[in-house]
Amino acid sequence: MAFTPISWIGKGFKYLWSALDFSRRVFFNLLILAVLIFIIINLFSGGVRKLEDKTALILDLKGTLVEQHANSPREALIAEARGDAKKTTQLRDVLAVLDQASKDPQINSVVLLLDDLGGAGLASLREITAAVDRFKASGKAVIAWGSSYDQRQYYLASHANEIYLHPMGTVMITGFGKYRNYYRDALDKFGVTVTVLKAGNFKSFGEPYVANAPSPEAAKADAYLYNGLWKTYTTDVEKARKLPEGAIMQGINDLGKLLKDAGGDIAKLAVNAKLVDGLKTRDELRELMIKRGVKDTQLKTFRQVPFEEYLARIKPKVFGDAVGVVIAAGEISEGMAPPGSIGGLSTSQLIRKAREDDSIKAVVLRVDSPGGSAFGSELIRRELELTRKAGKPVVVSMGDVAASGGYWISMAADEVIADEATITGSIGVIAILPTADKAADKLGVHTAGSPTTWLADPFNPLRPFNSRFAELLQSSIDHTYGDFTAKAAAARKTTPEKINEVAQGRVWTGTQAKERGLIDTIGNFGDALKSAATRGKLGNDYRISYIEREPSKFDRLLSIFDAKIASVVHEQFKLASATSGLPPAAASQVLSDLTWLAEANKEGKGFTALTHCLCTAP
Repeated sequence: MAFTPISWIGKGFKYLWSALDFSRRVFFNLLILAVLIFIIINLFSGGVRKLEDKTALILDLKGTLVEQHANSPREALIAEARGDAKKTTQLRDVLAVLDQASKDPQINSVVLLLDDLGGAGLASLREITAAVDRFKASGKAVIAWGSSYDQRQYYLASHANEIYLHPMGTVMITGFGKYRNYYRDALDKFGVTVTVLKAGNFKSFGEPYVANAPSPEAAKADAYLYNGLWKTYTTDVEKARKLPEGAIMQGINDLGKLLKDAGGDIAKLAVNAKLVDGLKTRDELRELMIKRGVKDTQLKTFRQVPFEEYLARIKPKVFGDAVGVVIAAGEISEGMAPPGSIGGLSTSQLIRKAREDDSIKAVVLRVDSPGGSAFGSELIRRELELTRKAGKPVVVSMGDVAASGGYWISMAADEVIADEATITGSIGVIAILPTADKAADKLGVHTAGSPTTWLADPFNPLRPFNSRFAELLQSSIDHTYGDFTAKAAAARKTTPEKINEVAQGRVWTGTQAKERGLIDTIGNFGDALKSAATRGKLGNDYRISYIEREPSKFDRLLSIFDAKIASVVHEQFKLASATSGLPPAAASQVLSDLTWLAEANKEGKGFTALTHCLCTAP
């Protein structure tokens, strides 16, 4: 056979590909072998390094405080291996670390570093401060340091034995409540009409899209809610810092004078107001901790163990009877949802899994949700009802928010426990239906057809909304509201009329809800676990089993496409907002609100009966 350059090149590529394939196999086999060796070494060497006496636990909380990571454990490990910053911290992990450290003879103190703590609701913060107080009750010290403290960070810091602030730092306590955007005029200019159908005078979810200001009912409810939360915040801080009652509010009212007296020095003002105990740079804090503990000569700092490392030392019990915990965090949809959100089907499956596990004797549903789909909510409530009928007690533990659909899923429990700062209630139903027929007219787009009945294509967004059909939807919403109040009345052992008086879509704090019979007990997550263990006849030696699911490969594939779509929308809006002169923060909020409106009917049914409160923890 004659030699040709083409055949020579072909053979060359074939050999090169074989070599690359062989190298790839060798590389991944060696990588797997290295991982196995690492696991074996850790198993037989006792894992992490041994702690020595007088070790300080560094509680360096990062990102948003959440009930559940949005990623699976495997994805979290991959992100960590890539060096990606961890943007969420699980509340349960913080509580477990503090409670374990309080009993650990090698841990003599906790250092709170809160600069990187982002979002957190007041109820979650109160869970942590309760754990901090338990740690202090063991006779150990808690020292807080910050370059500055925002309102959330300072709430945690206020429970420390000592608080230190950088000499150029600030303490920003601004109060609760915020200004909401309203889009009626903007949507009119775009030619978008929004129809809101609701049951509940205080159900203000749709107001931003049909009004330019809050209704009197919404303003009244918000003021009552936020004043209640603010009272909890200021009372807790003043008690922790041994300040006179009303000192926080007085300081805010007199801020101008107090700052002038401090010569314009905000850090000095914080010392004068006894909000902090002193001003220190980070190196000065380090020197203080070395004097009080033991110097680590190798690292040239005080002897310490980071939060993540200490968390890895805690080995959960894997055998024996348990209290099963199902996390219901995020907005409620009807189908399958990944960790960090709630799906009617997926969360129901988790509850069913707990019910069918013979080792689980009681179930705690931990709720942190503003609501969502009424149908999805009912699927979950029904599954809890079946669990109780099967003889397993159910206790609901409300976190930052358990309102509207979040309250609906809480209505099949032996006991409902909420923090006094939980936002709950909002028993009401709403549907939002946007149409863009006027916008289509401006663009020269017209629709026509020959339907056989007036019911055909009722949700076509390019046609005016059919008022005749609106009557049908309103009737359906009223029915759903009646079902909601009837189920609430049965759960609370009262009448629908009594529930209706405190329903109407109105939100309440945990304390206000307790006063109105909407919950059973003011307490925290630990109280819920104890109640479930008692009801399940478990005694004190029980394990806690979190019932969770990992996202499927298909879920991950969808999330990739979702991210790409979202990035396109985001970039387009950035171009528009840049020319409009909107500041980036304001533009981000507008984008979020209008994206929600655009996706309101994404289920393909034209509308969804929503049990949603449009509320977030302050």
